[in-house]
Formats: sequence, structure tokens, C-alpha cells
Amino acid sequence: MKFRKATTKDVPSIVKMIADDNLGKLRENYQDPLPQTYYKAFENINKDLNQVVENDQTEIIGTLQLSYLQYLTYQGGIRAQIEAVRIKREFRGKGIGKLMFQWAIERAKYKNAHVLQLTTDKSRPDAILFYEKLGFKASH
Repeated sequence: MKFRKATTKDVPSIVKMIADDNLGKLRENYQDPLPQTYYKAFENINKDLNQVVENDQTEIIGTLQLSYLQYLTYQGGIRAQIEAVRIKREFRGKGIGKLMFQWAIERAKYKNAHVLQLTTDKSRPDAILFYEKLGFKASH
């Protein structure tokens, strides 16, 4: 398994994973060809470290968006933000999500982020439990 920077070619696979759950089905528009709005968003996002995870056959099996928010408070501190965490359905429950978060935590430390945060929908109890097991705490 390897972590790498996402490319434009990966956008359909990423959107397909994002759309493959109860909430994603309601709000995403996965189709072929993929609507241009996804490519425009990816262009903006890809200026930061947004990643995909591949297996040994170079199949994308997971994705997360790791972004850094620079601000003036905390003496010019950096806040790391994790979004759009997804594992391809047939690879769930195999420890890939944990490896992805370990990778993201190390990247946030490397960038000297003073906090690493994520958001999730309250209607995703399995995801909330997973994040709590990793040490994240609900704060808002």
C-alpha cells in the first residue's frame, strides 16, 4: 500500500467513493462523464496535500483530504483539517483507515500544526466511533 498525491485522473474514483454511502448518495452527482464542478474543486484543493491510497495493483482504495489552515492567531499557527475520508467498500474493516490517519497525524506533526481536527456528520455513528478510538474527541 502506498500514499501519494492525488491527480486529476483520480477524481472520478475519489468521487465514486465519496458517493458510496447513505449521505453521499443524497448529495453527490457521480456519473460518467463526471460534472466539471468536481474538477474545478479538485484544482483548488490540490494546491494542498490531498491524498489517495493505492494497493499494490495501483487501485485507489482510500482517500482523505488533508489541508492546512494558516492563520495569525497562535503566533501564526497552523491548523490541520481532515475531510472526505473514504475507504472503498470492499477494503473497509482491514485497518486501512487507521493507517491513513496515522499518516495524516504524522504529516500534521511534520508541519507543526498545533491542532488536527476533522468533521463528520452526526448520522455516521460508525465513523464517530472509529474517530473516537483513534483519540479524537467531539468538541462542537
